[in-house]
Amino acid sequence: MKALVYHGAGAKAWEDVPDAAVQEPTDVVVRVDTTTICGTDLHILQGDVAAVTDGRILGHEAVGTVTAVGDAVRAFAIGDRVLVPAITQCGRCEYCGRGMPSHCQTVGGIGWIFGHLIDGTQAELVRVPFADTSLYAVPDAVTNEQAIFLADSLPTGYEVGVLAGRVRPGDTVAVVGAGAVGLAAILTTGLWGASKVIAVDSNKFRLEKALEFGATDAFEAGPDTRTDVLGLTDGLGVDVAIEAVGYPETLRTAVSLVRPGGRIANIGVHGVPVELPMEEMWIQNLTLTMGLVDTVSIPTLLKMVASGRIPAERMGTHRFTFAQMEEAYEVFANAAANSALKVVITP
Repeated sequence: MKALVYHGAGAKAWEDVPDAAVQEPTDVVVRVDTTTICGTDLHILQGDVAAVTDGRILGHEAVGTVTAVGDAVRAFAIGDRVLVPAITQCGRCEYCGRGMPSHCQTVGGIGWIFGHLIDGTQAELVRVPFADTSLYAVPDAVTNEQAIFLADSLPTGYEVGVLAGRVRPGDTVAVVGAGAVGLAAILTTGLWGASKVIAVDSNKFRLEKALEFGATDAFEAGPDTRTDVLGLTDGLGVDVAIEAVGYPETLRTAVSLVRPGGRIANIGVHGVPVELPMEEMWIQNLTLTMGLVDTVSIPTLLKMVASGRIPAERMGTHRFTFAQMEEAYEVFANAAANSALKVVITP
């Protein structure tokens, strides 16, 4: 089969590798019909993730068709159309039991294993461990292109942003960073009745998309950001600020936008330490949350997509074939210049 293989920092190749195959009774093999690229894949290619070694197949998101099943698999059969999420869960360990499969102990202490600890989904075939508790059947009313964004981006924006930030009816919300995950947060904030959703970004294209995705207001990031947001919130600030970039300055911006008693939900992946004004935050009774997605919201999100309540297909802006994998990475790596959100890659 063909797959995108990592060969060290800055090096990757779409090349021939052995076919994925069932190795354990709980495995299935999925033919990948749709995949995409995540910002984490770019971090890996920069050499930022030491656990990813030479020869690893990249990718952790896929929609496809089951082609082989292990003897212990009961929930899925050959021919089933399935969503392969970013998080794998055994369903039995302590963390799976408490609804935190992001730290599944059976698969190595972290649920994100595809393209990380085992071969991933940017391939013609992928082996899926613990299929019964990890895969999701895709409803007939949901297309592959809609479903692919439920593998990571939409659950991340919803779980780590909206749910962790405890958005409630009538709340005002600021989303700092309107890339794919920030837009996912904007798209799902309305499910909890936010009265005002303010997008903040340095890119005009992403701000335009934010308004299309449900933001009520959009501001270009700059020295007046705090003043602009306070002007829309009676001078107090928002109830919830969602940080979806992963830079020290954007997290500090999010903190500056929240009113006393407010919440900051950090989604962004931070690669360096962040200094925060704790001397100001503690007395304002602020709450700061962060974390890795669990993807446990996928069943709910699938229903919302199937009903038309969440137009997930809006996430895809560029489409490529497997043979154009290198071009897809080039476009996604330069998303701002290419007005790209998420790329859709199919055979």
